[in-house]
Amino acid sequence: MPRSQPDESWSNHAGEQPRWGGPPGWQSTGPQGRQGRRPPGARWIPVIVSLIFQLPGIAIALHEWSSTALVVAMLVAFASSFLLLLARSQPGPVVVAIGALCMPAIALGAGPPFAAVPLAFAVVSAVVRGARTWAWGTVAGLAVLGPLTAYLVSGTTLALIRPLITALILSLLVGVGEALRNRRERYREVSRQVAARRVSAAEAERVRIARELHDVLAHSLSQISVQAGVGLHLFDTQPDKAKEALAAIKTTSGQALEEVRGVLGFLRTEGEQAARSPEPDLARIPILVATYTRAGLDVTYENALTSTPAPAVQLALYRIVQESLTNVGRHAQATTVRIHLGEEGRDYVLTVADDGRGVDSAADNEGGGMLGMRERAELLGGRFEATNLPGAGFLITASIPIRTLATPSDRGPR
Repeated sequence: MPRSQPDESWSNHAGEQPRWGGPPGWQSTGPQGRQGRRPPGARWIPVIVSLIFQLPGIAIALHEWSSTALVVAMLVAFASSFLLLLARSQPGPVVVAIGALCMPAIALGAGPPFAAVPLAFAVVSAVVRGARTWAWGTVAGLAVLGPLTAYLVSGTTLALIRPLITALILSLLVGVGEALRNRRERYREVSRQVAARRVSAAEAERVRIARELHDVLAHSLSQISVQAGVGLHLFDTQPDKAKEALAAIKTTSGQALEEVRGVLGFLRTEGEQAARSPEPDLARIPILVATYTRAGLDVTYENALTSTPAPAVQLALYRIVQESLTNVGRHAQATTVRIHLGEEGRDYVLTVADDGRGVDSAADNEGGGMLGMRERAELLGGRFEATNLPGAGFLITASIPIRTLATPSDRGPR
């Protein structure tokens, strides 16, 4: 009989192809990716059931003692039940062996085909474990050789009925095995999807944390560096200005510490209370602007909103403004920055324009900060553009759809 080709879906976790059409460990995979554990002694259940069902047939054969060959065939079929212990690791060869051992009893016996019970278990087990060719070949062999054997021994055509009916019932059991296999495959697919969603969610959370920390630390450290440079430069000539720079460093570092605590608060161990500060919103943009104004940058902020955006939108807009000002302070060599926040159609539109040197290449335009701003806008269904202005300067434009009902509010500080 040809060896069946196992399905790829039955490969084990180490990449090894299963033997004889079914893997050694065919247990269902749980949502956590672990193989299901059967209770001890579970593999003995089909063996015991097969032995119990065959006892009446053996008792009848021994009582009547009509044929020594029939008694021997019944005892051989009875003993074949123990081969079911190997059905998990070798489903293909086991179903063929049990079929060969049970066929004489099925062909020679009379009454209910008790000898076919272990073969029924073997057929279903083989199909569930992927050894379809072995199962169908065994059923086909029984359908041909069983009636032939019965006819040669009895010489009557009525003897053909019992093996043929048994083969028909086994064919139906092949369908039962296919249904069980399909159900198992669907469960495994659902388990794989759940595991993939968990991995995707963990990756998205990791990216979110990295983006938040980048925005907080890049802005804060940049401001501290600028203010420290101003303080050192004016320490001897203008002590009051130097004092203001030190005060700005204190304020910036305190705000950064609170934001970092907010980002990492949920990473605390279970049972601890995570101290988290409110997420930044549009009301903090004027404070951000004042920080850069004290550092000598001419920053103008205009808030033309007529409604209050959702908290997620406010956070995204604030972070884009924060990262834009950080880039201006570190790289642009600009003297003026114009920030405008308004509504166009069904979008919130933010523009940040400066008179600095812009970017030299597309690679600079897709650095970590630019990528973070683009991700924030696109995660909310919006768009992000960053372009050099004619002559000199750089323009950042971010638009985010107005997806939630906005509440009327007064225009924020300008």
